Amino acid sequence: MAISLTGTRVSAIALPWFVLATTGSPTMTGVVAFVELAPYVLVKALTGPVIDRLGPRVVSWSTDAVSAVAAGLVPLLHGLGLLPFWLLLVMVAVIGAARGPGDLAKEVMVPEAADRARVPMERATGLAGVTERLATTIGPMVGGGLVALLGPMSGLAANAVAFALGSLVIAVALPRGIGRAVAAPSAAGADATGAASTGVDATGGAVPAEPRVGYWRMFREGFAFLRGEPLLLTIIVMIAVTNLLDAGYMTVLVPVWAQETGGGPAAIGLIGSVWGIAAVAGSLIAAMVAHRLPRRAVFFVGFLLCGAPRFVVLALDLPMGVMLAVFAVSGFGSGFLNPILGAIQFERVPRHLLGRVNALGDSLAWAGIPLGGLLAGSAVALVGLIPVLLVCGGLYFATTTLSGLRPEWREMDRLRGRTPATGAATHAGSEPGEPADEMAARPRAAA
Repeated sequence: MAISLTGTRVSAIALPWFVLATTGSPTMTGVVAFVELAPYVLVKALTGPVIDRLGPRVVSWSTDAVSAVAAGLVPLLHGLGLLPFWLLLVMVAVIGAARGPGDLAKEVMVPEAADRARVPMERATGLAGVTERLATTIGPMVGGGLVALLGPMSGLAANAVAFALGSLVIAVALPRGIGRAVAAPSAAGADATGAASTGVDATGGAVPAEPRVGYWRMFREGFAFLRGEPLLLTIIVMIAVTNLLDAGYMTVLVPVWAQETGGGPAAIGLIGSVWGIAAVAGSLIAAMVAHRLPRRAVFFVGFLLCGAPRFVVLALDLPMGVMLAVFAVSGFGSGFLNPILGAIQFERVPRHLLGRVNALGDSLAWAGIPLGGLLAGSAVALVGLIPVLLVCGGLYFATTTLSGLRPEWREMDRLRGRTPATGAATHAGSEPGEPADEMAARPRAAA
């Protein structure tokens, strides 16, 4: 996760800057973001049953290998003078289509890691959040430096190398037996051809696998489960709105701000790195203590800190020191969010449904991301940067504040530490050496 996510964060600076520098158009920058993220969301939504059938390990290393080839072709073809804009869009679309399932596959392996390590789910998701935040810290720093010194194509080449290394780590270095398909608890039997298969449980032991049902039946099972979870649906709707705003912020608003103020890619890397360092600190604290905190309160305070202030501070064009302080506070608050979201999701979704349910949930939450850059680029072209920043900040504040009034949020703390199927406490929900039933009775929160 660290390797592939860092490469992606480097590319997130290099690619928009390349398009903005060569076309001078915020709209075209948004188009490139749309072409990458639309396949990401669509393919990710459709590959959940594939991950449940094949196992996340195979999907992870194979899709990362495809992304490495596509990302490597971009600087190669550009260097040969064979990269027209339409071909760039094709390569970017391939990268997005492969990256979606690859990211999902790594995410699905987190609860298995928590089970094997016998740690609280909040701690596992918190450490996964630390990994993501470290990538967000190192990526902008490396990306901004590479683009400033060697040009944007160097950042895209670094992304290709990161995908290749990530593929090798999963395919070669990950211990055997990890990341294989997980069977349904009560499923056994044969498929239409009379063949039966076996899966593995969370500790690597062989268990009877679920029958070889068809792809669309598996897809419908994931959809039916998600539809019956009001808390997950409420979270998805709220995150979909904030993701749309964040996408426009990162892919268009920040690059345009850096260009108009003269800060360039170095300024993007600086504010991104400060935000990421603070987010790492928040994620580390969340990993250590989140299972003892009230989830609902921490969740909404985190969003209050990390949302609207980022937009407003760019609109006010304050001194860089003040801006960095705001980004530090914002990043710290954001570090508590994903551990909460991950723990809730993994607690409520049965393991054999993780691939298809997470694929649908993530894709719905990401549905607005492809449009974020497109809408932000068009809005900036029409009314200018400052009004768009202020409006987006206001929408972010309203979304993350008003949605907290819904009754579903009380479920965040009520069922924590329970398995989705039986309601029993899980080993992953208890401290090492602590009885599982004691942890089941203790209030816990993940941020």
